[in-house]
Amino acid sequence: MIGEHTPSANVLALYASICQQNDFVPIVEPEILPDVDHDLKRCQCVTEKVLAAVYEALSDHHIYLEGTLPKPNMVTPGHVCTQKFSHKETAMATVTALRRTVPPPPEPRPHVVPGIIFLCGGQSEEEASINFNAINKRPLLKPWALTFSYGRALQASLCPEGLEWEEGKQEGGAGGVHQARPGQQPRLSRKTHPKRSGWGCCQRVPLHL
Repeated sequence: MIGEHTPSANVLALYASICQQNDFVPIVEPEILPDVDHDLKRCQCVTEKVLAAVYEALSDHHIYLEGTLPKPNMVTPGHVCTQKFSHKETAMATVTALRRTVPPPPEPRPHVVPGIIFLCGGQSEEEASINFNAINKRPLLKPWALTFSYGRALQASLCPEGLEWEEGKQEGGAGGVHQARPGQQPRLSRKTHPKRSGWGCCQRVPLHL
């Protein structure tokens, strides 16, 4: 369930259906807003409910799951939460939520869901990269290919206001490699390249359930 926002799951499923009918790979993006004071446990609980609702809706719309890519949030505390959590705790909560909700690959079939693409969810460049690295290092089974699709978590500090274009290209190019490296290393040998990819559909879900 997504509380009062339950129709959001059906919107994502309808989007996925339209994409697949037109030979595109839908990137399904349910996002938990981090703008409140929830702790890690609360975010994990809501993330599991949201993902469960999304996959129920995808099933109701007869979506071919092998031809989808989910783009969920990591499980993180809210921006104004006073309690601090380690990267290992964040990684464990994230992997646990995914294992409980995202369809696993029943043997001997290939992965039902081929990969998971993380969004940054308002995290800083360093925080998003280190958390992604910690997720990949967790000893729990992760049967999907894991990668990331960050926007501001790779660009925010590389484009300061007033920076000249040529100067920005030089500084930004070197800085971008540095920012991405923590998340890059564990996935060098396991990249996924869908043949065709549609535009992602984002559905932001407030946490007050």
